[in-house]
Amino acid sequence: MNNFRRALLIFVPYSWLIFFFLIPFVIVLKISLSDYAISIPPYTPQLDLSAGWAGITDFFGNLDFENFSFLASDALYYTAYLSSLKIALISTFLTLLVGYPIAYGMAQAPDEWRPTLMMLVILPFWTSFLIRIYAWIGILSNEGFLNQFLLWTGLIDAPLTVLNTPSAVYIGIVYGYLPFMILPIYAALEKLDGSLIEAAEDLGCSKFSAFWLVTLPLSRPGIIAGCFLVFIPALGEFVIPSLLGGTSTLMIGKTLYEEFFNNRDWPVASAVAVVLLLILIIPIILFQKNEERQREANG
Repeated sequence: MNNFRRALLIFVPYSWLIFFFLIPFVIVLKISLSDYAISIPPYTPQLDLSAGWAGITDFFGNLDFENFSFLASDALYYTAYLSSLKIALISTFLTLLVGYPIAYGMAQAPDEWRPTLMMLVILPFWTSFLIRIYAWIGILSNEGFLNQFLLWTGLIDAPLTVLNTPSAVYIGIVYGYLPFMILPIYAALEKLDGSLIEAAEDLGCSKFSAFWLVTLPLSRPGIIAGCFLVFIPALGEFVIPSLLGGTSTLMIGKTLYEEFFNNRDWPVASAVAVVLLLILIIPIILFQKNEERQREANG
């Protein structure tokens, strides 16, 4: 009976991964090895089981890696990958700079205030992500709230061009993914033993030295988790660069969308998606390794 329960517990998550990750990935991989065709679906070859073994042999014989060779030969795609990596890294760093002080302030707040502060952090999730990003168009446009406020205060004489620039993309990503940075850091800081800080100060450390030598190292698991939770989705982000970045911002998510829906080149788009997934596997594996180390340390 115990073996059955153990097998059932393992079966459920593995079934989820098989049906919602492995099978879709195999389908996308198969399309990436196909050729473009003006048909429905817009790629060949198609598996014809009615032809028997000959149909299966012909199907696998017509698959090739030409789409991946095309990605390597076209500067647009690896430029998009590099641009996405740069934007994701910078956005993650900026999110950390904004999110850590907020999480630290929440952890230092009185106990009765912490649930309210937590609710304020997760409150944006109650509104559609798309609506929240659309709101930034009204804030960052030339006639938007930001420029109107700066003009009213006299800090600028002419409206700033923020919308449809990389700066707008950074603002959107930091805003959109800030809770994913705050929550794991707050979880790490909340469990921090305050007596360690008191001991450091009793031994002659200033408040800044105690923070630098005790608080920051002990909150590193939360920092690492938050950085991964921001970097991984930001790398393939599509909505924010499309709405706030305009044509001046090149990211692989936009390129992937254009190949699928504008060019209707599913094989090339699938190859782009496969390469993006392979790039994302690296931080995902690092994140899982970090989680395993933390579980072993806490266990």
